Amino acid sequence: MMTFYIAAVILILFVLVALFRPFLWKSTAQHASRQQLNAAIYKEEIAKLEKERTEGLIDTASYEISHAEMRQRLFQDTSEDDGVAVLGSPKKTIIALTIFIPVIATAMYFWLGSAQQIADGGAQQQIAQKDVEKMVAGLAAKMEQDPTNLKGWAMLARSYKVMGRPKDAEKAYDRAGAYLDGDAQLLADYADVSASNADGNFEGKPQAIINRALKADPNNMMALWLAGTADYNRSDYKGAVQVWGRLAKLLPADSEDMKMIQGSIMEARGKANLPSESLVSQPVSPAVSGKNISGVVEIKPDLKSRIKPDYIVMVIARATGARMPVAIMRGKAADLPLRFVLNDALAMTPDSLISNLSEATIEVRISKSGQAKAEPGDLFSQIQTVKVGSSNLKIVVDQVRP
Repeated sequence: MMTFYIAAVILILFVLVALFRPFLWKSTAQHASRQQLNAAIYKEEIAKLEKERTEGLIDTASYEISHAEMRQRLFQDTSEDDGVAVLGSPKKTIIALTIFIPVIATAMYFWLGSAQQIADGGAQQQIAQKDVEKMVAGLAAKMEQDPTNLKGWAMLARSYKVMGRPKDAEKAYDRAGAYLDGDAQLLADYADVSASNADGNFEGKPQAIINRALKADPNNMMALWLAGTADYNRSDYKGAVQVWGRLAKLLPADSEDMKMIQGSIMEARGKANLPSESLVSQPVSPAVSGKNISGVVEIKPDLKSRIKPDYIVMVIARATGARMPVAIMRGKAADLPLRFVLNDALAMTPDSLISNLSEATIEVRISKSGQAKAEPGDLFSQIQTVKVGSSNLKIVVDQVRP
């Protein structure tokens, strides 16, 4: 800060010296007075007037009148003896400016902001990382002196979590004890750091904390996500589908989170060999129950050796030009040739039903993993565009994804 003040003073002095240079160092040349300048100007005008008369541009009478007026103005302008050079300036002006410039500069500095704010281009000053660490360290010390302050331990735990210190966060959550029981979000955060410290293993302590979170709020979205992940990690894919299905009902239909959870549910269904179902149960109207697409899936004979009985067969229907399926049916390669029926019962979302379409694209993919994303080695068919209501279709799997 002192460096800034020194630089500011030097800059002000430099500006003042440059501004008052003509007055501080007088030139050896003699400056003309106002009388001398006026006399020179009128002398030039009289010469022009004389030239106009000589060239016949004005007559003698006009010449005499103009000449008399010039002599009168010359007398009036030079009658007062100013005695001061035109480039001179009163000392009061110099003194006033010398005081005015520093005062205004200082006032603007304190009005607009500090030197640090100016250096930052007016941006708000951010708290330095060391200051944050200092505050958190102070809070930790305070908690050690008052270990019964459970709310303080919870606050310290969240601070550690934000700072990326999960081990310290878990220890602080441990000491928050019963205070967490009424807050599902705090419990979900607690379970998250506990599982992270266990290298992603939800068994034991993390699972118990998740159960406490769902008891406090069965619809806490983070707790539902963790519970589904715990089921998936222990290969309870059916349980993961059920829990993530509850989470899907809480998410906006067009959100990125919804797309992510749908992908996770599809993957879990594939691993559990479960047929696709609507994420939100919705009865199928009898009026549209007949609007489906049905047929049989076969595989090209020379490709049969490339699949195993437990590979997953996915029959996928989409609206023309869309990426999101409107219906997916899953089966096993052991059941080939496989008969399929695509209807609203297999819808991915209640807002996107096959019965609302006039036509759809149909494709089949055979996958080892059953994941929603296509992988090298998957077998697939040509995409067909068919009318909704078509039956007895024949779809042949005849290609391999490189």
